[in-house]
Amino acid sequence: MKVVAINGSPRKEGNTFILLNYVILELEREGIEVKLIQTTGLKLEGCNACRCCFRNKDKKCVIKDDMQPIIDDILESDGIILGSPTYFGDITPEIKAIIDRTGIVSTANGGLLKRKLGAAVIADVIAVGKGGAVHGFDTINNFFLVNSMIIHGSTYWNFGIGLERGDVEKDVESITTMQNLGINFAWLLKKLKN
Repeated sequence: MKVVAINGSPRKEGNTFILLNYVILELEREGIEVKLIQTTGLKLEGCNACRCCFRNKDKKCVIKDDMQPIIDDILESDGIILGSPTYFGDITPEIKAIIDRTGIVSTANGGLLKRKLGAAVIADVIAVGKGGAVHGFDTINNFFLVNSMIIHGSTYWNFGIGLERGDVEKDVESITTMQNLGINFAWLLKKLKN
């Protein structure tokens, strides 16, 4: 069993990374292989609607940047965890590019994401509440739903609050939520694979 966890934050080891690591730790405790992809420093363009993937049907995107290895890892995985901070109430451009281009390649090739397990992890930079995370959480979950994926939750929405690096460590409820997400994700992944 393989899970791909993607940190879509421009901060390589910021709050999104910290939250993802709580999930990853639980998955690894359950014997699940996890590949963490950091988007920091990668060149990831948005979809340009060329529709070449529909003509070629080769599980590839024709845009020449750093996206194809990410698409390949996602297509080879059993589960996908997309992590993003929220800026102005939504996900980063890097996660949006991954969603759009992976989703269209999957659709063009007969629904390659169908029945994979997915989870969103959001680091909200607004220190007064978790309201800014809701839209980003919905954006990622809509990607999963449109691609016939299975979404797994936790004991609360998969959010954490933190402006400065490490602030999410003070959000005890969110740390527990991430740990429970990892436990739940591993449990369902094992059930699906049996």
